[in-house]
Amino acid sequence: IRDRRYVIGVDIGTSGTKTVLFDEKGNAVSSFLVEYPLYQPKIGWAEQDPEDWWNATYTSINSVIKQSGVNPADIKGIGLSGQMHGLVMLDKDGNVLRKSIIWCDQRTTAEADELTEKVGKERLVEITGNPALTGFTAAKILWVQKNEPELYAKTAKILLPKDYIRYKLTGEYATEVSDASGMQLMDIKNRCWSDEVLEKLNIDKNLLGKMYESCEVTGKVHQEAAKLTGLNEGTIVVGGAGDQAAGAVGNGIVKTGIVSSTIGTSGVVFAHMDNIQIDKEGRVHTLCHAVPGKWHVMGVTQGAGLSLKWYRDNFCHAEMDAADGMGVDPYYLMDKQAEKIAPGCEGLIYLPYLMGERSPHNDPNAKGVFFGLSAKHTKYDMLRAVMEGVSYSLNDCMSVIKEMGIDASEVRASGGGGKSKLWRQMQADMFGCDINTINVSEGPALGVALLAAVGAGIYSSVPEACEAAISVKDTMKPIQENVETYKNYFPVYQNIYKSLKPQFSAAADLNK
Repeated sequence: IRDRRYVIGVDIGTSGTKTVLFDEKGNAVSSFLVEYPLYQPKIGWAEQDPEDWWNATYTSINSVIKQSGVNPADIKGIGLSGQMHGLVMLDKDGNVLRKSIIWCDQRTTAEADELTEKVGKERLVEITGNPALTGFTAAKILWVQKNEPELYAKTAKILLPKDYIRYKLTGEYATEVSDASGMQLMDIKNRCWSDEVLEKLNIDKNLLGKMYESCEVTGKVHQEAAKLTGLNEGTIVVGGAGDQAAGAVGNGIVKTGIVSSTIGTSGVVFAHMDNIQIDKEGRVHTLCHAVPGKWHVMGVTQGAGLSLKWYRDNFCHAEMDAADGMGVDPYYLMDKQAEKIAPGCEGLIYLPYLMGERSPHNDPNAKGVFFGLSAKHTKYDMLRAVMEGVSYSLNDCMSVIKEMGIDASEVRASGGGGKSKLWRQMQADMFGCDINTINVSEGPALGVALLAAVGAGIYSSVPEACEAAISVKDTMKPIQENVETYKNYFPVYQNIYKSLKPQFSAAADLNK
């Protein structure tokens, strides 16, 4: 009998690093999570220490191997997924020069404007697939150039979070197309660094890692890393992917027609594209996919699960206490209450812009709103309105994707919010199509483990690997009368933002 073969997926997230050991069919054998802090030296700033990621990585790899009792010789490859956009700067000896400025840091508003000015608004979208965004890496590099010039002068390499882990495992300075797309330094169409953008921003191309496709082998585990991790020296490490593309592979979003709708703290609508398309208005992001030679488009709602958590923490203490006593999740009780309210909440509409909004408005000044509140409404109407508001905002992203002519005939729900039957039903009703859930929930870690399985030759392509590991578990069909209700309310939802946009801006000026 042929030896069993295994792969490892490491997901370097914001709150912690989760490592999962899978068999070649994508079944999780063991997993381990190590958490670490987030530093906020000033309001709106967010940093992490890359050494924390590395400690979490080798500790968790070591733990999953020990827990599982698998022979390290049977582990055929490793895939890395990570929080995107973070800036890691190394000196010539490979030492970290400063804490990493991560994706949610908002200090770079002036630099994002500078980026637009230097490259040109239309040209920037044309080359990088996106308008200048504060979260993306390019603006962070400009900030360091301007504010920490001595430190910038010492910089020999610039890496993304997961690519720093690759360096620690293999000694290679490399990246791959899906995560690198989020740096805003890439020619997305040609899948390479953009000389034009780098020149205009005065960034030396030699600072950047070598570019690979996501399932290509980028290096092998060296002796020192083998000792720390318990892996065999020479184990391959593939490109891996940014967390969004990795999660999409883990959901099987690797061919046309299948779209994912994920509700985590933020919400993401993600669609695969065989041919590149870029929304000229920059309402959604176009990036390279983790499938070689393919792209993806995604819309991001900043305050998705965050809105429901905010509502729970502030208004649902009774539900939290009851849930505690019953040994169930408070969200389960909240779902039960919200289910009793009629769709549309009799005209009560919620705008989920608690953290500003990314897609399709790209407006940091936008704020949360309850609209249409009457004396008849209760806290449960407001609860349902929050869930509907998040769904409207995902539908806002979906509308742009459909407008681009992208096929969205099947939607797969994932993330914590995807566990809610009611939320899945709302999405089915608003999108007007079936919402499916799948047999696996490991998301990014599974996605990059499958990429490693392709790199190791276990599968011949990413779609083939997904076909073997992922299947649809259940389907939620749209309810026709709800479809009509939401179809009528959706334009009202969209117009509330348009009407309030100037006021959001005026209020922001007052709070400066």
